[in-house]
Amino acid sequence: MKKLGNYYAIALSVILIDQCVKLWVHSKMLLGTAGEIPIFGEWFRLHYTLNPGMAFGIELGEYYGKLFLTCFRLLAGAGMAFIIFRLAKENASRGLLVSIALILGGALGNVADSVFYGVFLHNAPYGSPSPWFHGQVIDMFYVDIWSGTLPDWLPLWGGQYVALWPIFNIADAAIFIGVMMIILFQKQYFKAIPSYQSAA
Repeated sequence: MKKLGNYYAIALSVILIDQCVKLWVHSKMLLGTAGEIPIFGEWFRLHYTLNPGMAFGIELGEYYGKLFLTCFRLLAGAGMAFIIFRLAKENASRGLLVSIALILGGALGNVADSVFYGVFLHNAPYGSPSPWFHGQVIDMFYVDIWSGTLPDWLPLWGGQYVALWPIFNIADAAIFIGVMMIILFQKQYFKAIPSYQSAA
């Protein structure tokens, strides 16, 4: 079995770095545009904002949707931790194990916000049934990619105004990098797994 502890250490490092950055932002910056800090001109800024729901602002109900989502994320995290254990036992590619460790660390980094921030940072949305499990995720990296009106000849979205300016955190970045590594190197990653080879 490849060094299992190294991959859990990667996940833990992502969580610690993510939480340190979030707590720094919370303690040093003002919410919204008033507290923005330019990094590279206008296109990359630190921008303190709160995300009450899932990715893209999707929410799952007024009272218990967030509780369901947080519990689901905890179960998914436990599942990924187990997958790392199984894949390490099968001597899977280090790249695959690192990728899943990044996803695990990112997922648990955001879960920590949901579980604890409503209590310790008092940022649960007004009317939440409990501050526990209803904290809002702190985002801070603002990338102003492009904004403008799409050409009329485009199907479905032609003529519409579109603004591409994702706001994310360290945990989101770790998840994105882990997923992209798996997509880009999937053939190389999975061909080294005996159970995958036998199934193929």
